[in-house]
Amino acid sequence: MTTHATLAPSATAPATGLPSGARRAAARKAALHWIAVHALGIAAALFFVLPFVFVFLTAVMSDSQALTRDLWPRTWEWGNFTTVWDTPGFLTWWRNTLLYAGLGTVLTVVSSTPVAYALAKFRFRGRNLSMMLVISTMMLPPQVVIVPMYLFWAKQLHMSGTLWPLIIPMAFGDAFSIFLLRQFLLTIPKEYTDAARVDGCGELRTMLRVVLPMAKPAIAAVALFQFFYCWNDYFGPQIYASENPAAWTLSYGLESFKGAHHTNWNLTMAATVLVMAPVIVVFFFAQKAFIEGVTLTGVKG
Repeated sequence: MTTHATLAPSATAPATGLPSGARRAAARKAALHWIAVHALGIAAALFFVLPFVFVFLTAVMSDSQALTRDLWPRTWEWGNFTTVWDTPGFLTWWRNTLLYAGLGTVLTVVSSTPVAYALAKFRFRGRNLSMMLVISTMMLPPQVVIVPMYLFWAKQLHMSGTLWPLIIPMAFGDAFSIFLLRQFLLTIPKEYTDAARVDGCGELRTMLRVVLPMAKPAIAAVALFQFFYCWNDYFGPQIYASENPAAWTLSYGLESFKGAHHTNWNLTMAATVLVMAPVIVVFFFAQKAFIEGVTLTGVKG
């Protein structure tokens, strides 16, 4: 017993020394890992944030300072935003952009959801072929069909100089939105729709009362994608609305504004801030639903 008691401490002494050194090494490794990860994160954040900071700081500079190498305003000229806002036509560009983005988003969601529901939940001959046709339209650049489409809207329907040639087609669905919604609807268990049918629900009621409430993240993602696309669209308004300044959107009007104020970089940057601000605010408040919808549907950048 005595021998066992005297040997026990000597046997455990090396064991207590090694974990202490291992803990110090692990702590040092964890600290270096933390520094490396956060340094990369900070560098990536600065890479994306600094251009916005530069645009904002230039927007609040005076006319003379905006043409220098100064990075920080000597005086904060908040009146630049008022000057831009009071520019003739700027409020019209805002109204047109809100109409285009808002109405286009609603029409896209309303028209794409039933198609995605049918492709995800219905069993019919040619379903896979139909899905392949929808996806194939995503591979066709809009520039390929712009000439016949313009001739149709301008010569046959006489809608050139308006935004309706861009808004009306959204009432017939969007291939990317249909694909995104279908991918999410496939993850909803079939038992929910079967239970609704057993309770006497028709397909329309099943979609509205059972499926769509569970598909809110995907619908939010689709709506945000479409809203951002319409808000930033330059090609469409340039083709159809360039001849009528009363139908210009912010993206196209900003180009005209920059041409008229090419020496006033502070005003150009102020106009850029006013164009970007709504998109940033919308994404800031809806980023949780947007990221959740993109993650659940499997779409990656």
